Amino acid sequence: MNGVSESPFSARTVAIMVAIAVISFGGVLVLAGWAPELRQRDQAGDHPYSTSALGYNGFVRLMEAQGYPVSVSRLERNLETRDWGLMILTLPAFGDFDALEDTAFQLPALAVLPKWYGRPDPLNPSRQADTRFIDARELNDRIRRIYPDAEVLRVSKPDELNGDFDAGAVKPDVRLQLIRSDALETVIGSDDGALVAYDPDTGVYILSDPDMINTFGLARVENAIFATNLVNYLRSSDGEPILMDATLHGFSRSENLLKMLFSVPYIGATLIALASALLLGWAATVRFGPPAREARAIALGKQALADNSAGLVTMARRETRMAPGYVSLIRRRLARALGLPKSLTESQLTELYDRMGPAEAYGRSFSELEIAIKELAANREDLLQSARELHHWRREIIRRTMHERG
Repeated sequence: MNGVSESPFSARTVAIMVAIAVISFGGVLVLAGWAPELRQRDQAGDHPYSTSALGYNGFVRLMEAQGYPVSVSRLERNLETRDWGLMILTLPAFGDFDALEDTAFQLPALAVLPKWYGRPDPLNPSRQADTRFIDARELNDRIRRIYPDAEVLRVSKPDELNGDFDAGAVKPDVRLQLIRSDALETVIGSDDGALVAYDPDTGVYILSDPDMINTFGLARVENAIFATNLVNYLRSSDGEPILMDATLHGFSRSENLLKMLFSVPYIGATLIALASALLLGWAATVRFGPPAREARAIALGKQALADNSAGLVTMARRETRMAPGYVSLIRRRLARALGLPKSLTESQLTELYDRMGPAEAYGRSFSELEIAIKELAANREDLLQSARELHHWRREIIRRTMHERG
């Protein structure tokens, strides 16, 4: 049983198990970091990802088609702190407008009031099955928590809208939604109220009718022109980006460490760390290998004596000086194995061995091997190779002689 490994697994099995474990662990890390990104976003609703009638993805595409730098923001911190850019937040159809009161917006910022609510189509969740007006009294109750005297009105489209920029002939669906409050200044509006209002206390602009920028409303070119003119009015320069907030609709993204490690510019350092870990693991495997068997403190037997003697010779660096003695030993052992007369001298034995021919593996005769060991071995490696060839030659001669006798 000395030659049988005590390990229950082969090296190949262990390698496969380690590879599976590494790949599985990497998959867990990736899913943990990117799980929020895998969520289906194109669901019917009044948010920037929605392509439904009440969604605002049409506005994003309209801006992109005109070359505006526009993106959807999923970081809550962008509402209050960002490099720069126009922030557009679309208030949800249900819930309070606490964001208008509790958030210290970095300007410029535009808040869009809701007007409609709907339910997703069961057969196609990205589309609205039905849409209805949000009750005006409910909408007024929600806005009055911020502006106590505010009133949301739904009126027939006025003949003309006046203000700080060209509004054009807007075309709302059914009725135009306006807002009226002493706390707000009218940017674009009529005698009934403001379509675009400005809050001088917070610096936030308010768009009262979402039909001016939602997907259904932008199907009318007049509303698309109004949306473009509004964006141009709110931006301070042509290069200023537009950010559509999605955090108020549940699409906020946490800035987790795992995703940061695999994102630019940290991906380089992460790859270097992974490569270093793999190299360290490989170095440990090559260096240590399988666990060594427990041995006696003081070895016994012929093998221990031979190993100790070889160790002493190696420490003294006298291997090459022992080469002639090794050749003589092989010559005498072969003569004894072949049953040759003891009266033969070394030169006669050498001549006899040369007549037996070279070994098939290496093609050198005994005298050539003797010269290679005694005279040409310049270092330990050359001596070891020549001694190995002489050993194989002796075994082949014995095998060949025994075969001929049989």
